[in-house]
Amino acid sequence: MNKDMKNQDPAENIIAGRNPVTEALRSGANIDTIYICGSGGSLELIRRLAKEKDIVVKDTQDKKLSQLSGGASHQGVVAVGACAEYVSLSDILQVSKNKGTQPFIIICDEIEDPHNLGAIIRTAETAGADGIIIPKRRSASLNATVYKTSAGAVSYVPVARVTNLAAAIDELKDNGVWIYGTDASGTSYTSTDFTGSCALVIGSEGFGISRLIQKKCDFMVKLPMLGKINSLNASVAAGIFMYEVLRQRSASNN
Repeated sequence: MNKDMKNQDPAENIIAGRNPVTEALRSGANIDTIYICGSGGSLELIRRLAKEKDIVVKDTQDKKLSQLSGGASHQGVVAVGACAEYVSLSDILQVSKNKGTQPFIIICDEIEDPHNLGAIIRTAETAGADGIIIPKRRSASLNATVYKTSAGAVSYVPVARVTNLAAAIDELKDNGVWIYGTDASGTSYTSTDFTGSCALVIGSEGFGISRLIQKKCDFMVKLPMLGKINSLNASVAAGIFMYEVLRQRSASNN
């Protein structure tokens, strides 16, 4: 991580302007996402450098760039620094090996609200989860809002950002991890055994778990819904599931 960015407050990790963003890319700064409005010239150089470093680039409007840069001159490009470094999937699997415990992983399937992602990370830290897996596309990333909502938990919980979530699930399965999807069609969460290796899949705020990811799940589990509202906020639901995993594992160790 770039030393200057490491010492910055996450909320201040905004780089605006073509030359500053280009130099940040060349220096290896810890950039999460680059927002671009326009094409040609130095913007294409920025796109190429970002691609070489596997950094997400999003095309947007001038209004969005002005908002990100606080009204400062942005010249069609703004880079947002990550509030923490992403890790690999193998790094997350190594956590349980180091602890001598069964893997306990959270998979976020297109959680796009940074407040929800931050809240999930915060609960994951307190519930003892090994790490979080998010997709590169159609997902919130480790930005300042996530950092603030997580109450700093993102500094302690490893987060892997993967290109292909289905392939990542296959890798987990190859390492003996059972995949538990969360959906109203599933079995009651209290009658499901979470004491072995497990990864919980939390679906998006509006659509739940995608069809492809559902097919990858070994089990589907659900929460009881007794009121007129038939769904919970993603981070609230995730918290209930995570603490059931913790409860069962604590009981089995006593």
